[in-house]
Amino acid sequence: MSYTFDFSFLWTYWPQFLAGAWLTLQLSAISTVFGCILGTLCAIGRADGPRWLKWVIASYVEIIRNTPFLIQIFLIYFGFAMAGLKVSANFAAVAALVINIGAYTCEIVRAGLQSIHRSQVEAATCLGLSQVQTYWHVIVRPAIERVYPALTSQYVLLMLASSITSQISAEELTAIANRIQSETFRALETYIVAGVIYILLSFIVRAAFFLFGQLIFPRRRKLGTTI
Repeated sequence: MSYTFDFSFLWTYWPQFLAGAWLTLQLSAISTVFGCILGTLCAIGRADGPRWLKWVIASYVEIIRNTPFLIQIFLIYFGFAMAGLKVSANFAAVAALVINIGAYTCEIVRAGLQSIHRSQVEAATCLGLSQVQTYWHVIVRPAIERVYPALTSQYVLLMLASSITSQISAEELTAIANRIQSETFRALETYIVAGVIYILLSFIVRAAFFLFGQLIFPRRRKLGTTI
């Protein structure tokens, strides 16, 4: 059996590939921001909140981490519809991504919080820092700095996982590739191109996180620490 590769026809579809890649980055960026906020708040609540809150957050984390993302996105997308709420596929995709990445962010940040020694908190209290100042400057920020490489890897995986949102008709890169191969019947070439674009997007996302980390963590910049 022989197969002749032909990528020439794909040049006419580059605008569609780029549009899909751009939407992939948009979905990933929005989900990263809100997922990071959700996960950090959950980590703080699970570390220092009341018992009932710790139980609620722990249940949320375990449910998300032990169910497939595809099932989660179906539940959210069709759940909105069953509740009579008409939302776009992109909105449902972002909601599912935020809920999913929030659980993983919670556990990563919680590990960072647990790495902060209590003596540092006591020292901050002795220096006269308020409770808010102590929590931000001595606990939260150093904790996030310690787990920043793990967060970066998780958010790259989030960008790649956004391909699953094509199952609810979100017009991101994978959905575009599916449509193009159905029109051209050149599935192998189409998905090879899509895979290459995903690799490029991964490098772009990693570079963006590296620059962001150098900006918000001056100590990493002084020490030459990379992510």
